[in-house]
Amino acid sequence: MATLLEMRGITKTFPGVRALDNVNLDVEAGEIHAVVGENGAGKSTLMKVLSGVYPHGSYDGEIRFDGAPVAFRGITDSEACGIIIIHQELALVPLLSIAENLFLGNEAATRGVISWPETFSRTERLLRKVGLSEPPTTRVEKLGVGKQQLVEIAKALAKDVRLLILDEPTAALQETDSAKLLDLLLELKAQGITSILISHKLSEVSRVADRITVIRDGATVSTLNARTETISEARIIRDMVGRDMAHRYPERTPQIGEVLFDVRDWTVWHPEQADRRMIRGASFHVRRGEIVGIAGLMGAGRTELAMSLFGRNYGRNHTGEVLLNGAPIDTSTTARAIAAGLAYVTEDRKALGLILDESVARNVTLANLAGVSRRGV
Repeated sequence: MATLLEMRGITKTFPGVRALDNVNLDVEAGEIHAVVGENGAGKSTLMKVLSGVYPHGSYDGEIRFDGAPVAFRGITDSEACGIIIIHQELALVPLLSIAENLFLGNEAATRGVISWPETFSRTERLLRKVGLSEPPTTRVEKLGVGKQQLVEIAKALAKDVRLLILDEPTAALQETDSAKLLDLLLELKAQGITSILISHKLSEVSRVADRITVIRDGATVSTLNARTETISEARIIRDMVGRDMAHRYPERTPQIGEVLFDVRDWTVWHPEQADRRMIRGASFHVRRGEIVGIAGLMGAGRTELAMSLFGRNYGRNHTGEVLLNGAPIDTSTTARAIAAGLAYVTEDRKALGLILDESVARNVTLANLAGVSRRGV
């Protein structure tokens, strides 16, 4: 295969930190190339250098694309060459429609006037390519994270992508959505689109990657060819951490006690559709020291169950009982759920879990202001 991308001797420093140290990366046309490494290894930094987020001149080294040297000053320059990056934090506007998001800044317009029939027609074609059947007018905020990820890929296809960079695309997805996204990557490969996949999920990397580059402490460690040899997860891990991992999952002896949390006949109705029951008589219990998994397909009601139990933050007409240590507790509001001893970590930390304009300290203490204040101050 011909080489589409060459990155040579890439070095990037921040005050007091060398994030990338003489990194080399070759990507062949038409392949899926995985870049793996531990947290902080430099994977995302390398992709930001490539895409122009860190502009030419802010790093040392050379980038060649399709045989020619490039010096991207920003995202616009890299996108003009067909290099599109999808960051782990999705860059969609929730209150705009799918169609508006797909062509934001890239509108189908004549003399400044947007052609909505053409926009909707192109949107429908792109959505079919990524396996979505939603109407183009659907607001993005109505979509789950998995479908939003597919909208991001459709957005990349709208820009005539040649090299698609996906930074942890399945990090927030459940298994079924992840499988669909990986299948889509293979379909795009069959259409001649080259991809760089950054992921911590080695099983996914092994499934789709043609070659795998391992980065450790800001430096290239190895590039493994999955087309010519079977690459085990143990081999990848050894290169990632610099040693053999005798016990990936340390042995433990759980100490399971008496029933701590008990949900009985919990029923919740859809917040907008009057005749739709989302949770139907759910009952389960959790013992002290126990980890209980809640599994199901997308739309089965897993998140809805959790949110409705924690302060009734989802749905309406809640019925059933919630007990802690054998006694009924009041979880009718978020404050009462917290007071009862419950905590909830949302699947969408950006929209529902954090106040992004506030500091880490303020976010950490927000759920327990009484514990860090005196007389309300």
